[in-house]
Amino acid sequence: MTEQILQDSAKVVALPDLAARRRQRLAALVEARGAARLEELSAALGVSQATVRRDLNALSATGRLRRVHGGVVAADARLDEPQFEDKAGTAAAEKERIAAAAVKLISPTDTIYLDSGSTVLALARLLHGWDRLTVVTNSLPAAMELAGRGPRIIVVGGELRATSRAIVGPLTRHLLDEIRVDRAFMGSYALSLADGLTTTDPSEAYTKRLVLPRANEVVLLADSSKLGSRSFVAAGQLRDLDVLVTDRRLDARAARALARRGVRVITA
Repeated sequence: MTEQILQDSAKVVALPDLAARRRQRLAALVEARGAARLEELSAALGVSQATVRRDLNALSATGRLRRVHGGVVAADARLDEPQFEDKAGTAAAEKERIAAAAVKLISPTDTIYLDSGSTVLALARLLHGWDRLTVVTNSLPAAMELAGRGPRIIVVGGELRATSRAIVGPLTRHLLDEIRVDRAFMGSYALSLADGLTTTDPSEAYTKRLVLPRANEVVLLADSSKLGSRSFVAAGQLRDLDVLVTDRRLDARAARALARRGVRVITA
């Protein structure tokens, strides 16, 4: 009887120890990635999402991690996205040079997709008078910029996200499933060799992922400061990209690494 009591006591002690080790591993995974989704952590740890959720609640109570919609971020991760007007005024000269290089990839009779983002909007401003061009876009600023100024405009329907002024979410599938475009000009909040394109908002990431297989060529417009950074939600893999148009401050080693992954790099 005494032996059985000792064994039962050992089990009681072992269970909290197991939970503590699992939570330590979970925290290390999130801190290494910067952010993670619930289902990713469940698969990595081999436990249910309910268990992960309890562990995240315990860790967030200590301040080590921070819960966000759909997942978790490290306590020191920065997921705050500036308003569209603030982004548009940042690195404006670089964005204009990137746009000027990107417009050379367009043929007058193309059908193109313009993603949301201030660099893509700079490209839209160069398309006035292109009256044989068809533009599909989820960007409200791009649509307003080109309305009545030459191109045929097709606006994706869905939910308007105020921060980026982009139309996003599941309703965008109704149109995007039905089209193909010659080129998609995409923006991204962050880009890395390991994680590809990432962004702050799941609905925006969802719509970006819908677009990528619908284009014969995918062109990412992003200044060099975005390379090597990552955000909360996966919005596309490097293998989805054909071309990166960026500024001349892109590190030469990063350019070579991208080229090895099949991404053509154009600097402006």
